[in-house]
Amino acid sequence: MTHSRPRATARPVRPVTALAALVVAMSTLAGCASTPAAVDASASGDAASTATASTLSGTLTISAAASLKAAFDRLAADFEAQNPGVDVLPISYDGSSTLATQIIEGAAVDVFASADQKNMAKVTDASLATDPEPFATNVLTLVVPSGNPGGVTGLADLANPDLDVVLCAAEVPCGAASATLLSNAGVQASVDSYEQSVTAVLTKVAGGAAQCGPGYRSPAHSTTHLATRAPGGADAVVNTYPIVALTGSKNPDAAAAFVAYVLSDDGQSVLRALGFGAH
Repeated sequence: MTHSRPRATARPVRPVTALAALVVAMSTLAGCASTPAAVDASASGDAASTATASTLSGTLTISAAASLKAAFDRLAADFEAQNPGVDVLPISYDGSSTLATQIIEGAAVDVFASADQKNMAKVTDASLATDPEPFATNVLTLVVPSGNPGGVTGLADLANPDLDVVLCAAEVPCGAASATLLSNAGVQASVDSYEQSVTAVLTKVAGGAAQCGPGYRSPAHSTTHLATRAPGGADAVVNTYPIVALTGSKNPDAAAAFVAYVLSDDGQSVLRALGFGAH
């Protein structure tokens, strides 16, 4: 920063010798020469400060449970808008067990969001992440095609062999929750097929390939061509969703920032709007 010098008190003008004039001129030039140096030093300090506070950049790779698709598509878009230097690559959505296996086998992922703590534990037990944070909860509902052609009213109907029933596989969070829900109700479902993600269940029901299937309340809430029937006892079977930035992330700053955004008030508002419960 250039500092102004105190103005000298006016004095009577006196004649100066040639030598004195030369000395004054040289001093003036030296002073002028030092001013840009001071400005440059200040500028370099500002540049260093700007670099420290620069926005995030680079790509970000996210693997998320299939039931998070509507929410994470929106969260990723909002995150990119807030951080123009970050490019969130197309998110990998699948069953949490499949995603956990991919990560353990070496898939390059920055952030993992699971639909349950069991599959997240597989990743942390492999020393690929530490301290995952819960960020949402979800409960099951019975999903039927619009118009409910099978006349489904409750869990007991899933035991009807004439009803086309689809469930998530046991290793998938929605499958484990469905098994608990049915067991608690004392119902032995007559199952036509088992799927590897809740999205696959919803797709079959929405397309008419099945007449009923337990799915999460949140994605059912955001999927067209479906209706829901709240089963008794569902509130006692709650899935908690954890999220974590993986220790091997190639963009740890952006990964940590995305996790923080999901946990923030803004991120939580998106999740609540799509039917997810508070964690």
